[in-house]
Amino acid sequence: MAVYPEYMVAPIRQDLTEAGFEQLMTPEAVDQALDTTEGTVLVAVNSVCGCAAAKARPALKLALASADKKPTKLVTVFAGMETDAVAKMREHLLPYPPSSPCIGLFKDGELVHMIERYHIEGSDLMRIVNNLQGAFEEYC
Repeated sequence: MAVYPEYMVAPIRQDLTEAGFEQLMTPEAVDQALDTTEGTVLVAVNSVCGCAAAKARPALKLALASADKKPTKLVTVFAGMETDAVAKMREHLLPYPPSSPCIGLFKDGELVHMIERYHIEGSDLMRIVNNLQGAFEEYC
């Protein structure tokens, strides 16, 4: 059950899909995207909150636009909307507690880097960009 009306979240979804992220709408799509044996998958748990708008999404786009190494695949789920898909994503993000927004990087199906909401709220934009690019450099 969606918490927000679709007309409200559509432009927020579009912010990441226009940057190359695939919107995952079902638990099966989440499993399919993450149960890979090769490559890297960058996961963005999107949100309507201010820190997602001011920091998480801009940092993701900036980091990807200027990185030398990049993840193989970009995916996103939307907190408060497709609850089953988000719940499945959060299973993959364990042992980290649920938070949104948050960003995870998987390599060969294993979670190797995580940026939780408190990292996003408590950092400036460029610190998040540098964090992401460091993870890309190390794992991609």
